[in-house]
Amino acid sequence: MNIVLVHGSWHTGELWAPVADPLRKAGHTVHTPTVAGHGKGVPKNVNHAQCTHSIVEYIVSHDLKDIVLLGHSYGGTIISKVVEAVPERVRRLIYWNAFVLNDGECLLDNVPPHYNALFSQIAAASGDNTVTMPFPIWREAFINDGDLETAQRTYDLLSSEPFQPFMDKLDLKKFWSLQTPRSYINGTEDIALPQGPEFGWHPRMSNRLGLFRLVQISGSHEVMFTAPERLAQAIIEAGRD
Repeated sequence: MNIVLVHGSWHTGELWAPVADPLRKAGHTVHTPTVAGHGKGVPKNVNHAQCTHSIVEYIVSHDLKDIVLLGHSYGGTIISKVVEAVPERVRRLIYWNAFVLNDGECLLDNVPPHYNALFSQIAAASGDNTVTMPFPIWREAFINDGDLETAQRTYDLLSSEPFQPFMDKLDLKKFWSLQTPRSYINGTEDIALPQGPEFGWHPRMSNRLGLFRLVQISGSHEVMFTAPERLAQAIIEAGRD
């Protein structure tokens, strides 16, 4: 498979390495671009359209075709817009505990009110309209299947997240008209969003996809750090014909 992995908030493409390596060893081609505005020491004044364009530009400039396009978390909002731009290049979409937005929604429409309020407060106080992940949330809700050393080590890899893309309402009419095959990977211990019908990842987000393939694995929102080979195998299962 020709796989493009799109990271989530606070991450960069480089952080996919523990997952990309076993995928490559299994014979797959893997690309891990970094979304515009993400990383340390880069300009953060980007909107959602610019974030999407950076991934479209990567795919087109590398002339990638027949790709399996995966989005993690916030990255789900990106891949839904990317496939609108280059549907002929995408073989299958994979959402890994990722946001699947309805037409006209933004990411903040799909998170609990306390997260919305917290992120808005952090962004307002940041000076550059970004959100820095609070360590207690990272430790308990995002990487809850890792020990404290793993949580601290990986937290140091994160960078502040542009807030504007969280607020941008997305026109997804074209996305919802496409028939691109799609899969959803669900980590059964993922509590980055509270589990349950109101805010949980699965089945709330996954069922929006209509006809889709479900792959469930044990792990948190950050199983890419805690059990990367397990995630790599799930990606293979989700992306296969």
